[in-house]
Amino acid sequence: MEETSRDPGHHPADSVRVLLAEDQSMVREALAALLGLEPDIEVVAQVARGDEVVAAARAHAVDVALLDIEMPGMTGIEAAAELHAALPALKIVVLTTFGRPGYLRGAMEAGADAFLVKDAPAAQLAAAVRKVLAGERVIDPTLAAAALAEGANPLTDREREVLRAAAGGATNAELAKALHLSQGTVRNYLSTAIQKLAVRNRAEAVSTATDKGWL
Repeated sequence: MEETSRDPGHHPADSVRVLLAEDQSMVREALAALLGLEPDIEVVAQVARGDEVVAAARAHAVDVALLDIEMPGMTGIEAAAELHAALPALKIVVLTTFGRPGYLRGAMEAGADAFLVKDAPAAQLAAAVRKVLAGERVIDPTLAAAALAEGANPLTDREREVLRAAAGGATNAELAKALHLSQGTVRNYLSTAIQKLAVRNRAEAVSTATDKGWL
């Protein structure tokens, strides 16, 4: 459920209007408080779910959306893609706890203007908000280097879907039923994914793909 900022500080009429999407309330409130200290930035809306982002951005006429990656309802990357399609002029900053190279590529492909880790200094986040409004792209340099070194996600959409479903330890028969595929097709997708990731089994494939931000 969407929640407007409670920051009582004064902001000029032309201050940057920010939407903050983060499912952990303590983190969300802390980020809102820190950004609220900036004289030209105002957090006008907060949401805890990815599938509430677009509606909140429209309702509060925001200039910049700060999106956490891991949220219920919809990931931050999925929300970024939906937001970019619905409101192409709006600037998007993706925040993550996990510096996974695949997340960076996914965020940029989804239309994000900036990608930062959450433990970056508050001043760096405020600066990123101002830079994206000025038309710049801001990317954590360590993550950028890692993403270039890692290369693109080798998995197809279907292989990713099967690996995600396999993460809970389901059998091939259970996967086939859940995904409306034959058991042979499931085996083929898993085998190809294992081969592409150069691992020994499906558990290692799930772990490797998750660590790289490819699922």
